[in-house]
Formats: sequence, structure tokens, C-alpha cells
Amino acid sequence: QSLLCHLLSSSKWESNEAETSTFISTLGYTSADYYCHLVKNMVFSLLAEFRGNQFNGLNVQERVSGSRVNAVSLFCLPLITLPDLTPLLETLLLYQGGASKEILSSEFLEAVNDAFLKKKISLPESAVVSLWLRHLPSLEKATLHLLDQLVSIQLNSLEEVVCVIKDSLLPQAASHPAIFRIVNEIFKNVLLETDGTPEVLTIIQVFTQLFLQAHQNENKQHRFPLKAYFPCHHQSLITALLRCPFELPTTHWSQHLKHISDMLKALVEDTNISSLDDLFEIWFLVARFGEWLDIAAEQLLKGAVEPDALVWLLAFYYCPQNENQQRTQTMVEAQALYNHLMMLFSCTVLSVKDLEAAVHTATDIDQCCNQHLIIHLLTNFLLFSSGGHTIAQEFIYHITEATDTSKEVCSLLIRTAYRIKHNGEENQKTVKLLNELLQKLTLKV
Repeated sequence: QSLLCHLLSSSKWESNEAETSTFISTLGYTSADYYCHLVKNMVFSLLAEFRGNQFNGLNVQERVSGSRVNAVSLFCLPLITLPDLTPLLETLLLYQGGASKEILSSEFLEAVNDAFLKKKISLPESAVVSLWLRHLPSLEKATLHLLDQLVSIQLNSLEEVVCVIKDSLLPQAASHPAIFRIVNEIFKNVLLETDGTPEVLTIIQVFTQLFLQAHQNENKQHRFPLKAYFPCHHQSLITALLRCPFELPTTHWSQHLKHISDMLKALVEDTNISSLDDLFEIWFLVARFGEWLDIAAEQLLKGAVEPDALVWLLAFYYCPQNENQQRTQTMVEAQALYNHLMMLFSCTVLSVKDLEAAVHTATDIDQCCNQHLIIHLLTNFLLFSSGGHTIAQEFIYHITEATDTSKEVCSLLIRTAYRIKHNGEENQKTVKLLNELLQKLTLKV
């Protein structure tokens, strides 16, 4: 019966539907069985053709024409989501015919990408990378789809962000420098268009961490050097930023941050940095490694060895331009607030009024050059000081209402919770407070 069904599928009888149906039913098959077998046989035949079976000492793949490959890719269009077709999709995406131009139809590449993004099909990483290298609009669409997915859903932890980004396969695919650079450009444009929203920054920072992990897991023989991804002249700064914080003892964090700050300051104040584009490239490089910036704000309140260097680093991050002395003014305000917070840090009993007085003595938060830096320092003070724990919920609610920074504080708390969990050194009171604050803030956001 199977043999007759197979023969029938390639006979002239196929064109006569009435006779075919009668014959199939006589054999004891249903039409669904017949077409299922038909698809499997076609896929098997095409796989044998494209995978280059040896025949009389010649590689069959060499004799498959570009027009034939294109025709088969068009034939696949209505069947893309069928599980039986997946091996053929993979073979087509990985097929290299040696032609100078793309031989797979753009409709096929778009359809496969859409089905993959909507989770209607599953493809191995190698096939997805090949798809995005062959068809750059699909790579752009995949990157924007990921950003849209992450920004539009309510995420309560960085673990969720990590899971969604990993599942997209983009960090793994970015191990190919061409893909990394395009994704990088899209991130830059989205960041500029959204005016550097904390959600987008957090996504970019997590993506960078996952990309570095994927790069590290690559086979050493096939791994590209890191300068292929960051092709600029600031290699010593890149090397310092690339150090994973947990590769260093926590006692060395403050010194490492001073080293980063010193190099960055020398670079920014270099007369060769003449345009805003140059300055943005340096800022974006630092922003990608935002974990170090979060640690800088935390280290400040834990008695950093060189507080001035860390204040400058944070001032640059939040205010990269120094037009009209903005960054200088930001530094003055941040330094004044830092001094007041350090005087309150060891107090076991604090009131909201005490903290408000310290803030207003240092700066008017509604009018200051950069309220984002002030919010960052205040949030860390509440998390890591003894007295801050008792007023944290009340003060956070008050400050986010006054400054409309709920999303910003929420992003900061999510990043801090993730870092503490993976470091495993912070006390349980801080962890408990973080969870309580996140619960309340996510309801507001």
C-alpha cells in the first residue's frame, strides 16, 4: 500500500482528483494520509537533491541551478509551518550555491522569518544566523520585534528579560560581527528616538552581557576577536569595561571603577573628540556596560576609595555633554548630595523629612541639571543604609510621584535585585526590601 501510494503521488493519476480519491480509498487510505505521505516523499526527495548525495563520483549539489533553488523556495511558501517541512527549510537556508547574488526568494526568507518570530516553527541556530545574514530586512525585523516585545510587556525581573532575549537567538547570532554591528546600529537609533528610556537601556545592557557569554562559549578556533565587534581606538577602555564584575573581588570594584573613570575622562577631554557623534559613540560604549555604572553608585555609598572619580563617571553617564557647563553643574550637585547622604548613612533612625532636607540643601530636585543621577543615588541610599530601610517605601512613593520616575526606579531596582541574587553576598533585609518596593512600583507603572 505504501509503495502504491508513493508511485501514485508521482503518476499522471495525480492530475485526476476523482480517480485519485477513489484509488486512495480502495487502498484503505484517507486523503489526509495520502497528502501527508506526499509531502514527506517530496521533502525526502528534495533533501537528497540539495544535500549533495554522491552520485557517480560527482557532487549533485554542484548541478542544482539557482533557478531550481529559487523555485523550490517559492514552492515552500504555503507549507512553511508544516513540521515535516522543517528539515527542508533548514537545508535551503544553509544551502550555498556559489552564486554572487541571493538565490532564495525574498518572499521565502520573509515568510520563514515571520513564522520563526511568531513561534510557528523552530529552527536551529545555524539556520537562523544564515537567514539573517542572507536577508538583512529579516534581521532588522527580528531586532525591532524583540525590542517591541520587551517594552510592551510587564516584566517584573531581569530573569524574564534574560529569558526573552535568549529565546530570540539574537545574542547568539550576534557572535557573527556583521549581525552584531547591524543590531548595534538599530539599538543606537532606538535609543536616540526614545531619548534614552531606562527600559531600552536595560535591554541593551542585558543583550550585551548575553552576547559576551555567547561569544565566550564559541569554539576558540572559530571565535572572532572582540575588536571585530568594537572597532574603535579605545581598546584599553573596552578591555576594562569588558571585565565581568564578578571576576573581581568586591574589594577591587572601587579601584577598577576609578581606572575606568580616569581613562574615560582623559578620552572625553581629548581635543580630538570634536563632534557630538564622537562623544555619543564613547557614551554608548559605556552605556552598554551599565552594570559597572550601577555598581559605581552603590560603591559611592559604601565608602568608595576615590569618590570624586566615581561621581565624575556617573555625571558623564547622565550628562555626557558639557555644553553651558551642564556636566560640571551636575557634578557639583551630585557631590553635595553625596556628602549629605554620607552624613546620614550611619543613622539608624531617619525620617522622610530628614532625607528631603538633605536633598533640598544640596539641590532643588525639580530644577537640578540631572534629576536621574539624584534619583539613582537616593534609591541606593534607601537600599543600603540602615535608616533608609525604614523610610524606603514612603520616600520612594513620594519621590516617584513628584518626579514621574516610576519606570526609571523600577528598572534600577530590577537590575539591583538581579545583581544581588547572582552575587549572593547581600543581606536578606535588602533583598526583602527590594521585593516589596518592586511589588508596589510595578502596580504603579
